[in-house]
Amino acid sequence: MAAVPGRRSSTFSRLLRHGFTDPSGAERLLDLPELAALRDDPVLLDALGATADPDLALRSLVRLVEAQPDEERQTLTATLLSAKPFRDRLLGVLGASEALADHLARHPKDWQALVTYEAADLNPGVAEFEQGLAEATDPVSLRVAYRRCLLAIAARDVCGTADVAQTAAELADLATATLRAALAIARTAAPADAAHCRLAVIAMGKCGGHELNYVSDVDVIFVAEAVEGADEGKAMQAATRLASHLMRICSETTVEGTIWPVDANLRPEGRNGPLVRTLSSHLAYYQRWAKTWEFQALLKARAVAGDPELGAEYIDAVSPLVWQAAERENFVADVQKMRRRVVDNIPAAQVERELKLGPGGLRDVEFAVQLLQLVHGRGDATLHSGKTLDALKALAAGGYVGRADAAQLDEAYRFLRAMEHRIQLYRLRRTHLVPEDEADLRRLGRSLGLRTDPVAELNKEWKRHAAVVRRLHEKLFYRPLLDAVAQLTPGETRLSPKAAGERLEALGYADPVAALRHLEALASGVTRKAAIQRTLLPVLLGWFADSADPDAGLLGFRRVSDALGKTPWYLRLLRDEGAAAENLARVLSAGRLAPDLLLRAPEAVAILGDPEGLKPRGRDHLEQEVLAAVGRADGAEQAVTAARGVRRRELFRTSAADLIGSYGTEDSPRELDPGALVDRVGLALTDLNAATVAGALRAAVREGWGDTLPTRFAVIGMGRFGGHELGYGSDADVLFVHEPCEGVDEQEAARAANQVVSEIRRLLQVPTADPPLLIDADLRPEGKSGPMVRTLKSYEAYYRRWSLVWESQALLRAAPMAGDADLAERFVELIDPLRYPAEGLGEEAVREIRRLKARMESERLPRGADPTLHTKLGRGGLSDVEWTVQLLQMRHGWAEPGLRTTRTREALAAAHSAGLIPTDEAQTLDEAWVLATRVRNAVMLVRGRPGDTFPSDGRELAAVGRYLGYGPGHVGEMVDDYRRITRRARAVVEERFYGA
Repeated sequence: MAAVPGRRSSTFSRLLRHGFTDPSGAERLLDLPELAALRDDPVLLDALGATADPDLALRSLVRLVEAQPDEERQTLTATLLSAKPFRDRLLGVLGASEALADHLARHPKDWQALVTYEAADLNPGVAEFEQGLAEATDPVSLRVAYRRCLLAIAARDVCGTADVAQTAAELADLATATLRAALAIARTAAPADAAHCRLAVIAMGKCGGHELNYVSDVDVIFVAEAVEGADEGKAMQAATRLASHLMRICSETTVEGTIWPVDANLRPEGRNGPLVRTLSSHLAYYQRWAKTWEFQALLKARAVAGDPELGAEYIDAVSPLVWQAAERENFVADVQKMRRRVVDNIPAAQVERELKLGPGGLRDVEFAVQLLQLVHGRGDATLHSGKTLDALKALAAGGYVGRADAAQLDEAYRFLRAMEHRIQLYRLRRTHLVPEDEADLRRLGRSLGLRTDPVAELNKEWKRHAAVVRRLHEKLFYRPLLDAVAQLTPGETRLSPKAAGERLEALGYADPVAALRHLEALASGVTRKAAIQRTLLPVLLGWFADSADPDAGLLGFRRVSDALGKTPWYLRLLRDEGAAAENLARVLSAGRLAPDLLLRAPEAVAILGDPEGLKPRGRDHLEQEVLAAVGRADGAEQAVTAARGVRRRELFRTSAADLIGSYGTEDSPRELDPGALVDRVGLALTDLNAATVAGALRAAVREGWGDTLPTRFAVIGMGRFGGHELGYGSDADVLFVHEPCEGVDEQEAARAANQVVSEIRRLLQVPTADPPLLIDADLRPEGKSGPMVRTLKSYEAYYRRWSLVWESQALLRAAPMAGDADLAERFVELIDPLRYPAEGLGEEAVREIRRLKARMESERLPRGADPTLHTKLGRGGLSDVEWTVQLLQMRHGWAEPGLRTTRTREALAAAHSAGLIPTDEAQTLDEAWVLATRVRNAVMLVRGRPGDTFPSDGRELAAVGRYLGYGPGHVGEMVDDYRRITRRARAVVEERFYGA
């Protein structure tokens, strides 16, 4: 362009307005002599400005013009000026694809592939593409011809002549034509092999589904038969050579690059199986050995190349097997496991940018649609489509999915696929990651028609559509179930009861008939309550299905809703407080204990919606509340009923927090430190049991003596209670100590103390709606034969004269819990020299402890119990770890203050800090102790009753696994891990405790 004064700035501004980011560079390019014929064309800038990347389009145009022979250059420029469709197509491709611009620079005459604009050109099929590849006789010429065809597909795509589904279908048709051309080249190279066998190529995956990407593996399966009279073994060898050559023709890198990898790993036995099989061999495998995912993959199978009759026979033979897959055992668990594995394998740094495999990505839609096809396609042939969008449309037409939800998902899927196409088109590289670079995002946004602020608009649209997909399980799986039972929209096609039952069963509900009954009771009718339930239930059903026992979750929700349905705040809480509904779903479907506690006082559900609600209340807070309730009550039984009510509520709070921390929610990931969970539960349960005992003590004293008992009285926690390590199923081990008040007769004081003990134990076990608290005083001097309560002096005399080494060991866990603080403190001072003997334990005492432990192992393990899985007395279990730690405390506690604690983990950490046990051994013992404690807690949470070993019932075992962080289908791994961890702990115990 002539440098006229003022002209430069005018051109500069025009270039900026047309979307150029480097106007100076663009000006220089427009001034090149090669563009002399184009530079003054008034519509050239408009056409460049309409592309995804005007700078790239102009640079690529210059390269193309420069590459033309002199006689062709004029033809190209003249065609550009005179033919608007050609101009839009060529510049559209040049502005969207650097890779295709490179191809045009290498093959300057291929621009002519974009000139034709006839009806057949607008909707090409396999025949047209075969014609375009007809002259290819080797891998190099096949690549050149393939890219020439690809130019035309990309031009229709970027100009909007073809939508995303048509583009994907055209790419699949081009792949079909390419596979046929590659097979023809392989046959020509080995005519003898071709004469020996009939070979058919079955497309799978996106190629089979007629929805291929620009750059993708082309998944195939090869099936072959010997020609009449040929030896089958030799025919299979010949077919294998042909198939291998076909794969190399497409996959290998040449001077013209590669086309795409041909992947045959979806074949029977994957890469370990033969590349080619006969039809009967395929069928034998599918009928006997195939896994669920293999039938899901066959849903997209399509014969595309080779012997058409053999291909058709293969499809006819495997299709019935596909539609029987949903009847297989573990069908849904298999599908869900496969989906989780895909997500788990994405590097964490890429999850948010992953367009295909991440949450809210393309694979979510494809998996969900395929699952519904397999569930309902058994009885409805209209669902038998390999195309995701066609199948989604058929699901909506059949009433399996709501029409509005299907339309939203259709739009989201199209947008995400369009993003994927344009990302891949730029460099013709296989990727599903959204770029991070600003320029790449700008080009991507503009290519999708977002021109005002391409990057911001792109991110907004992407997030909007991904959010729709994230909620697709609610939309596709569960909302139609509600529509089926509520029947509110006349004329809308909806699921039949049979189809609804099949779907619930496929989603993990063991009793679909009962589940539908619950849904009908909750969601039917035109009341405001039913309307809110219809909003909540699709989401809740998904959370229930994600648990080990969906049926229990739904039943529990119905019972809570029946109890609180007339309460105005209940449904409002679940609808408006984001976390409340999910927290409730997790708690109701994780086992029996927490739902049973909740159903005794359903108003405790409010805890789940309060951000502070799941935090444990401290000892002082609880004791204050319990003692205030006792003070207001009429009589001891009413007082302790109030105290036990507080305990029940706090048990629910603790168990709910534990379950939600163990499972995690959408907003807060699960707690990754199991030790922290164990400590939190142990401390919370200890605090609330101590407060409950304090309340029972106050009630018993007030009932019999008013405000003043004639003797000072204290309750000392022992065992797990004293160690602040209680589990959900633990009794409260205690010692009772008293000291007569001044001037009170010792016998009168003893009578009063014994009456108080009897009354405390009675009150805490009176049958009520609240769980009892069992008081166990068997660790007292002389055990069951000794008096239930002693004076401090009596304890002193006994311990001085008669105390055995096991009693000193038991006192390591002694800690004040309730009653007279001064008396309790003096009791602790009395026992410290016993539990932390000066200069440590003598060798005889050590031998005695080892003898006791060995005897306990041989005598106390229940008959028939597996010693490798018993959490308390088994190999490497709680007893092993605790006795090892306690031996260290008794030997070294006199010299190491850190060891003077009632808590196992604290003592173990102190022993490590003091150099008494190496790091790896301390970690091994700690890991085993935490795991055994969590298993015991899990058993109580799941079964509602205590147990020391893994449940035998499959559902209960799966629920324990989920609590411990193992996904569906991984219970075997959980049990193996438990055995491995406790076996290592036992090896440490053998050395550190037994001195082996």
